[in-house]
Amino acid sequence: MKHEHLLAQMKNRMPEKRFIHTKGVAETAITLAKMYGEDYEKAEIAGILHDSVKYANQEWLRSIIVSEKMNPLLLNFNHELWHAPVGSYVARTEFQISDQDILQAIEFHTTGRAGMSKLEKIIYVSDMIEPSRKFSGVELLREIAKVDLEEAMTSCIKHSISFLIEKKQPVFPDSFHCYNDMIQQRGTVKE
Repeated sequence: MKHEHLLAQMKNRMPEKRFIHTKGVAETAITLAKMYGEDYEKAEIAGILHDSVKYANQEWLRSIIVSEKMNPLLLNFNHELWHAPVGSYVARTEFQISDQDILQAIEFHTTGRAGMSKLEKIIYVSDMIEPSRKFSGVELLREIAKVDLEEAMTSCIKHSISFLIEKKQPVFPDSFHCYNDMIQQRGTVKE
């Protein structure tokens, strides 16, 4: 990896298991970026930084969402979602990342959104399929990602929404918008 200095800074911010996950996301993102013609350095940076504040204090996360005037709807949902937009803020302010595509890939890696860039899709998919992930269906998602990024993104957001519904958890609206956009872009809406 070219950005070992960033990776080293993540080591102290998270438990070992999450650090392994972070390395896995970065490596998977590099692979997918090369496969789908995206800038693999940008993919690596976004992969390394995507969970930079996953273990930050909940009240601090809340305060950043409020002070930076982020989507206030976030505060009505599980705090697990908060690390993504605040992580984007930290990437910009602490790590001096100015590339908007990297910042958005970090910001939307938990929810997805309508109109995702290729890099955003790569980070979302990489987060779900990296090698340390173990859940029913992950192998199929990995196989799909090897042949069709759009189908992998559609399958991953569908899996995520289904998981939340099955657990009787609310689904952030961006996730529904993402799913709808992916289906409509593919022209697979059934009448």
